[in-house]
Amino acid sequence: MRNVCCVLPEGITNASSAVKARGLTKSFEDVIALDGVDLDVPAGQVHGVVGPNGAGKTTLLGLILGLASADGGTLEVLGAPAGRGRPAPDGVAGFVDGPGLYPALTARKNLAALAALRGPGMPTADIDGVLEQVGLTDVADDKARGFSLGMRQRLGLAAALVTRPRLLVLDEPSNGLDPQGKRHVHATLTRLAADGTAVVLSSHRMDDLEELCSEVTILAAGRVVFSGPVGKLADETRAADYRLVTSDPAQARAVAARTTGIQVIDSPGGRDETVVVRALVSALDALIPALVRAGVAVRELTPVVSPLETAFLALTEQGPGAPAGPREPR
Repeated sequence: MRNVCCVLPEGITNASSAVKARGLTKSFEDVIALDGVDLDVPAGQVHGVVGPNGAGKTTLLGLILGLASADGGTLEVLGAPAGRGRPAPDGVAGFVDGPGLYPALTARKNLAALAALRGPGMPTADIDGVLEQVGLTDVADDKARGFSLGMRQRLGLAAALVTRPRLLVLDEPSNGLDPQGKRHVHATLTRLAADGTAVVLSSHRMDDLEELCSEVTILAAGRVVFSGPVGKLADETRAADYRLVTSDPAQARAVAARTTGIQVIDSPGGRDETVVVRALVSALDALIPALVRAGVAVRELTPVVSPLETAFLALTEQGPGAPAGPREPR
């Protein structure tokens, strides 16, 4: 999904930002969680917030939801100033650290209780329709205490949807999702963005971010190290490893070895028909025609690590064996 904008919710225009942060700072005693963070999320966009443990993701999402106030900087949410004791404006929904549910109530009653808390006259969505959107119709009358992690995540998303949000904030919404649950969540978030809702989500799943987000903000040690379109993270000036599956692996290895800019590397534990090469994108453009001329059919050419993950590791200075940073205060 790439920044689809159709019908915008009332009060939001294409030119306005659902979230606008400038120079946000937040500390917990001697721990600096956010250090001058800027963020812009327009309506109708799914925006990813990523970073290693302790980078400040949960703190940032909590500020947007009105769960805490920044020490410095400015934050506007749906056009209204946020922080300093101000509650989040109506139209903001979501969760951090997992959704809060009533374990003794069924999925349907959880949503009904939330709708009742909003009071008369406040807009709410059809409960059965929301349960269908997130794929929980079959367990609508089961108690939440028996739900798996993925089912609780989907029920948390349903709880947010009941409020008909204009801004949806989700912390690791893909935790515990099976393929069917992931499909329901992705379809729901894509549809919301198409209808003009802004979605801000954090995730460690790079495939989710690449599939859902039009833009991402990468945090490291409380600072923004990248913010912009996902496509810009596919750095064509940095060599990456690619998995190459062909009709003739031995011949493919030989062709790759004599192609300028291609390095054939070992693939421990890989399939016999797989050749792993390290190359720039421009070198791959030369390799494919060379394989075809040699009579080798190319069946698969995919990055060993996604471009987003490669950029993430480079920008946050993490490698496969790098230790995790200190955990962010909750």
